[in-house]
Amino acid sequence: MRRTLMATTALLLSTATFAADAPSPLSVPLAQAPAGAYALEKTHASITFRVMHMGLAAYTMRFNDFDAQLQLDPAKPEASSVQVTIDPKSFDSNNPKMTAHATNADFLDVAKYPTITFKSTKIEKLSDNSGKIHGDLTLHGVTKPVVLNATFNGGGAHPFFKKHALGFSATTQFNRSDFGMSYGIPMVADAVNVQIEAEFVNADPATK
Repeated sequence: MRRTLMATTALLLSTATFAADAPSPLSVPLAQAPAGAYALEKTHASITFRVMHMGLAAYTMRFNDFDAQLQLDPAKPEASSVQVTIDPKSFDSNNPKMTAHATNADFLDVAKYPTITFKSTKIEKLSDNSGKIHGDLTLHGVTKPVVLNATFNGGGAHPFFKKHALGFSATTQFNRSDFGMSYGIPMVADAVNVQIEAEFVNADPATK
């Protein structure tokens, strides 16, 4: 019985490793994607961010309600654009007391500033799969430029939507004090590190 259990476990582990190492089935280059509008596939997208607490640990939080639109020019990615809208009331720290504090007047002040937006202003192509997205971030009623370091993960025909899909990862960092949120510094760090994961699906009904 023990030998059978060990063999089964080994098989499961080897299968998991193979699955993790397997190439993505959606590996169509960005240059071959259909041009036009793409809508965010919200069930497979996330915006998480980390802030150091007392220099001891980077606490991770997220927004649960957001949307994005991508206008893609595959022949000239620099001519593409992206817009993002976030509902700050959807802030989630996995701790009710912290969530309540972070959304009050000390931090996000969601009653006064009900929307966070990002609008791209310039895109730099670094390689076929990477680039920098420059844009204006409006947060807490203040608009400042930020730069997203973006990576194209893959694309191709989505097996469920039957439309062309694209996947991206992006990171950025900014100081919250630049947006008028200085509460708790330096016990709660000024720097905010953001991680974005996003899948987009072609929004043109005539395009697959």
